[in-house]
Amino acid sequence: MKDIENRKDIEHLVNEFYTKVLKDDKIGFFFNQIADIDWEKHFPIMYDFWETLLFDTMKYKGNPMTKHIVLSKKEPMTSEHFERWLFLWNQTVNQHFTGDRATEAIKRAKMIADLMKFKTTNGSAPKKSP
Repeated sequence: MKDIENRKDIEHLVNEFYTKVLKDDKIGFFFNQIADIDWEKHFPIMYDFWETLLFDTMKYKGNPMTKHIVLSKKEPMTSEHFERWLFLWNQTVNQHFTGDRATEAIKRAKMIADLMKFKTTNGSAPKKSP
């Protein structure tokens, strides 16, 4: 296995990750039913996001936190959801890559999951009413 070396590697990683996520019984419903994602638009955004994080290219110019807070208002996200997302990400990285950037991708994902979990479960996103 090799390290994450370029945009093509990021595209492969993101595509493999979402293949798992969409089939996942714990978090797949967020992507398949709740978020109403236009995948043709979403994938290039995710490629830019991870390329920015791992290669300092500054291609991503959005605010993922806002979108996830809005999503969590539709359907509350729990610690279990974030842990599953992180598990699937780590599994995908480790199945396809090894090296400093692969390690950094795992580290960054953990930071992102922790921050999003905090922001969406601690008052920023009201819980869905029964």
